[in-house]
Amino acid sequence: MARVGSGSELAAALLMALGFPCIMLAAIIPNLWFFAGAAAVTYLADQYLHHCGSYLVNRLAAVRAGLSIRFLVRQLLLILLLSRLGYGEQTLFYVTVACLLAFYGLQAPQSAVVTLIKLRRRLPVVTRNVDLDGARIPDAPPALLMNRPAEKMLHLDIFAMVGVLVAVETDRHGIAYVGLATTLVLAACYLAALLPYIRSKRLVAPDAKVLGAVDAWLSEYKPTVALYFSGSKDSAYQVNMWLETMAQLDGRPLILLRERTILPQLNTTSVPVLCVPGGVHLMNLDLSSVRVALYAANVGKNIHLLRVPTMKHVFIGHGDSDKLASVNPYSKAYDEVWTAGRAGRDRYALADVGVRDEDIVEVGRPQLATIQSWTGAQKNPIPTVLYAPTWEGWDDSPGNTSLLLAGENIVKRLLNSEKPVRLLYKPHPFTGTRSAKAKAVHQRITAVIEKAGVERATDPRWAKESAALQPVQAEARAELARIEARLEALSSGGHVAGDEAEMSRDSLADPAREAEIARLKDEWNAASWRAFGWWEHKVITGARMRLYDCFNESDAMVSDISSVVSDFIASGKPYAVTDSAALGEDEFRRQNTAVRAAVILSNAATELDALLAAVVDPAADTLAADRRELKEYLLGPDEPTSIEQFDTAVKALAVKSEARNAGLARSLAERVSK
Repeated sequence: MARVGSGSELAAALLMALGFPCIMLAAIIPNLWFFAGAAAVTYLADQYLHHCGSYLVNRLAAVRAGLSIRFLVRQLLLILLLSRLGYGEQTLFYVTVACLLAFYGLQAPQSAVVTLIKLRRRLPVVTRNVDLDGARIPDAPPALLMNRPAEKMLHLDIFAMVGVLVAVETDRHGIAYVGLATTLVLAACYLAALLPYIRSKRLVAPDAKVLGAVDAWLSEYKPTVALYFSGSKDSAYQVNMWLETMAQLDGRPLILLRERTILPQLNTTSVPVLCVPGGVHLMNLDLSSVRVALYAANVGKNIHLLRVPTMKHVFIGHGDSDKLASVNPYSKAYDEVWTAGRAGRDRYALADVGVRDEDIVEVGRPQLATIQSWTGAQKNPIPTVLYAPTWEGWDDSPGNTSLLLAGENIVKRLLNSEKPVRLLYKPHPFTGTRSAKAKAVHQRITAVIEKAGVERATDPRWAKESAALQPVQAEARAELARIEARLEALSSGGHVAGDEAEMSRDSLADPAREAEIARLKDEWNAASWRAFGWWEHKVITGARMRLYDCFNESDAMVSDISSVVSDFIASGKPYAVTDSAALGEDEFRRQNTAVRAAVILSNAATELDALLAAVVDPAADTLAADRRELKEYLLGPDEPTSIEQFDTAVKALAVKSEARNAGLARSLAERVSK
């Protein structure tokens, strides 16, 4: 119920929940050592939960048991303890009460100053690769002052707490006075250290000036094509897949984001980025030079830009598949819909959702340029199979993902194959976010694969290969450490920004740095594969080890109805798709274009032998010709290249936009002249 993320978090939560009643009991009894032990447990448990970022911390605040309340209760119980121990009429009691009240009084201005600083440094538009010289953005306060300030301030009461308890135990009241004074002095110093940062010259200029600086930059840069994106931080991959494409366009590209949480997840790019959370601010920006707006997702906030008539609006999506999302009726709102190949056009015609055929343009898939074509032979002595299921979706339809009904069968059959197979498991990043069942299955699959990996590592059959590869693996791990250190340095440009305002000020385009980061990421992926044996199973999560690198490492793939299948077809390698809804092979092929050249799996996954046979024996690969034909149907021709097709489509639509604007201007001029 509290959504604790691990057993250790649950243990910390239980300790804290039990700790406070124990403190109260110790104060009433009274028992000094019991009180001190219980208080220490609550301090440590509280600190651990905050360090983990536990969801429970927010839940406690919602039920009036937030951080400040917990500290205040502990301090009140300390006063109760003193009273029960007979100090109620002594100087120590009154000094303790007065100092704790004074400490509580210092927390209000400290919190107010921190809030003011954060509010005045929160930009209406957060940027990357944009020169904001026109907006006055001073350095951010040190992270030591601004990172979790309430927690730091409240924990200063430890000096008072320890001082009083030691004084009671030793009967040396001076120790209590020293502890109490230390708490008050440090709290006052904390507040004093913050005060310089509320002076006008240390605060960011008002919103109007920042927006003016952004508009001044826009009028100088004059962007011609914009990629617009709105979504959660977990959906950042949907915009990241288009960054390289945007950078290769001939025009002046711009990326428009709507949520601040996306920015930290955004991959490195030299393309200018504007994150505009406020709809009013976005609608007031000077985007008059933009002729083409590209949309990677169908979301409600798209309307804030769709309302602009001076640009043409295009839905490009974030993958091409036979899912219903690929023929969303919302697509009628755009001037054009761009698909990879002929299949996308036919899909809209079949769905009959109001998207006209003349508004569909086939542009290929520029992102697939890095996928290597199959040579017809497996890469290593044993075949490598990638299992890349999609997530459970927004409802419980059995056709959404193979994970629930077939996932464990697929994994067990591959792990227990008569001839050795290496398994790579890369789940969708959304897996388990909606369905607890999907999350549980994913965790069981992960555990099974990791266990099989441990068993294979100690299997005598692989001892010789393991010994031979140890020097290579050691070298690869050393290279990974070097690359990661360099990437960390490059990601901050040698300087870690204090907040989003400082990041906006300092994050200017650096093509050389971007090129080095891209090269290092490629080297990291290559080294990561060398760091473990070609026979070792692996669970792959996170964004750093890219999906297309998994394509290149594998000899075949098992997946579901998703854009992953369409993308994998670019490799020409054998693949299997699970009929999770049990439609039957013929009906499943009829409904889903991308599976026409696939081995169709039932939920029992007994058909996997046919997939493995196609990998090891070319004569058994009866679907090779079908895959070649399907590749062109789904993804378009190899020539001209996808990026050339995409860029041509952008230019052609920009011409239409210019013609529309010029025609409107003439019409208005004629109307005025009459």
